[in-house]
Amino acid sequence: MNIMIVGVGGQGSLLASRILGRAALDAGYAVKVSEVHGMSQRGGSVVTYVKYGETVDAPLICRGEADVILSFEQLEAARWLPYLRRGGTVVTSTQSINPMPVVTGAAVYPDDLVNKIRAKGVKIVAADTLAIAREAGSEKAANVALIGLAGEVLGFSDEALRAAVTACVPPKFTEVNLRAYSLGTQNR
Repeated sequence: MNIMIVGVGGQGSLLASRILGRAALDAGYAVKVSEVHGMSQRGGSVVTYVKYGETVDAPLICRGEADVILSFEQLEAARWLPYLRRGGTVVTSTQSINPMPVVTGAAVYPDDLVNKIRAKGVKIVAADTLAIAREAGSEKAANVALIGLAGEVLGFSDEALRAAVTACVPPKFTEVNLRAYSLGTQNR
């Protein structure tokens, strides 16, 4: 299974990759997790690859190989779409974060991206995971809400994903993250 996690620096993609890596290890799979930070500290694009299976040779995912693109921001989902394999699934937050060209006025943020992606024949699941996390008690749990939204598309049961969240999140944040996960599952 090849999963790309894409977003903007500070959205929690690294924790999300640790959660998915943990779920795969707990299921007995070989796992490789690779991180490409880019300008993550300045709100730039962040990509993380999670690969698992009986054997995993290379840590990176090439164009057309991702089974799932898990996206924290809808423009990032559109940007990385060429990496999705035919028949793959995009799971994205509907959150919009303006990249620098939009902030400076050199470009305009595209409208209706979720429907534009869907119009290309791509299976897409989308919800406002930031609002879901806010409802759970912390915007910082949007990454876990997104995992809940994706659920079994990632190849794991809800029970396995909840266990991985519990193992990877510091104890004082476990409850709010599990609440965000549960609310995410309700938006599938």
